[in-house]
Amino acid sequence: MLARIGGLLRQAESTTNPHEAQAFMEAAQRLATATSIDLAVARSHTSRREQRATPTQRVISIGETGKKGLRTYVHLFVSIAAANDVQCDVAHNSTQVFAYGFGTDIDACEALYSSLLVQMVRASDAFIKSGAHRPVAGVTARLNFQLAFAARIGERLATAKKAAEAEAVRADDAKGPESTGTALVLRDKQLELSDFYRQTSQARGTWRGSKATAGHSSTARRAGDRAGRAARLGHAPELAAATKQLE
Repeated sequence: MLARIGGLLRQAESTTNPHEAQAFMEAAQRLATATSIDLAVARSHTSRREQRATPTQRVISIGETGKKGLRTYVHLFVSIAAANDVQCDVAHNSTQVFAYGFGTDIDACEALYSSLLVQMVRASDAFIKSGAHRPVAGVTARLNFQLAFAARIGERLATAKKAAEAEAVRADDAKGPESTGTALVLRDKQLELSDFYRQTSQARGTWRGSKATAGHSSTARRAGDRAGRAARLGHAPELAAATKQLE
């Protein structure tokens, strides 16, 4: 009803025909009176709805051309993005990621990436320096370590996000008639993002991820997975971003 009254007010205020303006205003007033809704409240509600967040595209710099490890860095960012309702295209040389999503979700991805990248690099450096990777070459071990780290981070964030959304839906359902339809809002958000990505993305292919083409190291993989399990996720901004989109 707030949306209906607000719509009538908007029509009354946007028309240049005084008779139409009066008719729309009278209709809004009748509805407001019948439902005991203040016109100012309805107008404010409409303004907030019109100012709601919409998907956007942002370019994320991963590193300079030729820098080693860029593909695993991209893998980390994409793993984080997948758990935060952000879709990605990747530059052919892995120097940039084109992120598509709501601003708060992309902000969360960037914050998590900045922290987790440092943790991943430090942990892999420590692993290589320990010599535990031998006889496998250091380059191969580092690649395997970081791939496993990124994969585990993605799983942790996806699990946390799923739990947070399930809790939000349960809490909303418990409101009964006052429910705001959280499950539907989440679904609509996904559809809006998918439409935006389809209309905006100019990607010519599909990023296949980073693979340990130089060899495989089970030891490095296990170490990277352990480091990913132990990594700090801060205050989990990815969960806050997910719930903000429901407001």
